[in-house]
Amino acid sequence: MGATRVNDRINFAVSVPAGKSCELLLYKAGETRPEKVFEMPEEEGLGEVRFLALEDLDAKRYEYNFCIEKKVVVDSYVKELSRSLKFGEELDVSKHQIRGRIPLPEYDWEGDRQLRLPYHDVIAYSLHVRGFTKHSSSKVKHKGTFAGIVEKIPYLKELGINQIQCMPVYEFEENLANKVNYWGYGKGYYFAPKAAYSVSGRAGVELKDMVKACHKAGIEVVLEMPFDEGVLPQDAVDCLKYYMLEYHVDGFVVNPYHVPWDGLKQDPLLKGVKILQKDDRFQNVMRRFLKGDEGMIGEVTWALQHNTVEDGKCNYITTHTGFTMQDLVSYDAKHNEANGERNQDGPEYNYSWNCGAEGPSRKRAIVELRKKQVRNAFFLLLMSQGTPCILAGDEMGHTQKGNNNVYCQDNEVAWLNWDKLKKNDGLFRYVKELIALRKAHPSLHKARPLSGMDKTACGLPDVSYHGESAWRAPMEVWSRQLGALFCDGEKAGDCCYIAYNMHWLEHEFAIPALPKKKKWHVALDTAAAGKPGDKTPEEEIGKSKDKDADKADGSEISIKSAAKTEDGLAENQKMLKLSERSIVMLVC
Repeated sequence: MGATRVNDRINFAVSVPAGKSCELLLYKAGETRPEKVFEMPEEEGLGEVRFLALEDLDAKRYEYNFCIEKKVVVDSYVKELSRSLKFGEELDVSKHQIRGRIPLPEYDWEGDRQLRLPYHDVIAYSLHVRGFTKHSSSKVKHKGTFAGIVEKIPYLKELGINQIQCMPVYEFEENLANKVNYWGYGKGYYFAPKAAYSVSGRAGVELKDMVKACHKAGIEVVLEMPFDEGVLPQDAVDCLKYYMLEYHVDGFVVNPYHVPWDGLKQDPLLKGVKILQKDDRFQNVMRRFLKGDEGMIGEVTWALQHNTVEDGKCNYITTHTGFTMQDLVSYDAKHNEANGERNQDGPEYNYSWNCGAEGPSRKRAIVELRKKQVRNAFFLLLMSQGTPCILAGDEMGHTQKGNNNVYCQDNEVAWLNWDKLKKNDGLFRYVKELIALRKAHPSLHKARPLSGMDKTACGLPDVSYHGESAWRAPMEVWSRQLGALFCDGEKAGDCCYIAYNMHWLEHEFAIPALPKKKKWHVALDTAAAGKPGDKTPEEEIGKSKDKDADKADGSEISIKSAAKTEDGLAENQKMLKLSERSIVMLVC
């Protein structure tokens, strides 16, 4: 379907209902009226497909459309559009302002291949191609484009990202009901990369340039392909195969309600790419735990050991639909008035908490609490099993001023303000070190689902849960605290104990005993991180600690020996004291 090169011919194929006339319109590049018109008779077609081959056509000089029953239409399988590069400009197909381009000859991939990183090693980063670099503060040469992302690859590498998930990059209708369709959801020309995201107008070439540059940097490229309701299943499958083969894309985020999920997972050609779907279960569980809801411990144990390979679902706490991380701790309610829908749009249930004041606040206690809650949220995301996905800008404190549905905000509300990176350098460094800490400990990102059993005979199960008593999880409905022990017997006995206290009161945790000659060391305390003079996680790990008392700079951590109790705690059982709303991680 569409326009395809076959040796010295260009073949055009289009689906046309029976009994309707069809013509191929050929334009000289840049012209707005067709130069040549070719009839595509029904009797020369097959089924409802009309086709026509033209020989010796200079593809670089010509563009095309179809005319069906005297109505000019753009090829639904078009591989690239010739149109204005201005985002949001209204164009009229009937006036030939949008035309299809014929695919260019072979692209030099320089030996590029899909990276095929294991799910458990991926640190994903969800972004909007335009919004990521459109703000003047991005300092890139080509703002709001595929090339702009290439310019920011060093930033992504420094943060520790090895996969970007891009919101729709295909051609979509930018104007809906007198509003800008900033996100790109809805009907579109799914096979054609968006011209407005390019510098030269050759969006296909520039998307390939971006993918190739990302791959050279060790970063996968995943495209969000939500499709529109009613899309033909075969069209969706063909589209994903096309991007996988033509653009070397590493994976896709799809809507399982619009496409055949099982069919995508079973297709032989798509076996080598990641097929992902969004699901808000992890998000809602961790948001509720973060703000201190009761009755969450059982769900939290599921979230901490959720494995992406099982269901294709990434872990995220914030995504484009909903609050940013900063807004999650700054607003109790959505503030979408600027969208023009009387604040009726966007998710109603956000499981957010403003920490004592709605919106911006200068009160020191509220500001500090919000900072700690953001650190806690990032910890919950990055120290859980499965594939974590960070929303672009969260690591620099990006805010949408309480708007949880910026689908129509093509402006500074939605664009990333890179000036915030200077103001929130401590948060950026914290996220960067968290990612490094996760990568340094295999027990935190296992390839296989955790079972709660000791399958490697290391003396400890791969995951276990604890509380004020070791080996006894506090499952009571009022509990807001939990201890989790992750162990990897295959990697030199790597063990991490994490104590989560989401209560507004301090609590003590019993630390499980380690095998002989191993000791616990403090790696990170979210109550201390970001304070003047604090140590980074890497610096803490490198310190030798032989005493029972252990402190991270500025923290309230206290490790002490507990007396023997009726519950059977050993004499040398260690107890860990946590301040309110904080998380502490110990490594051996």
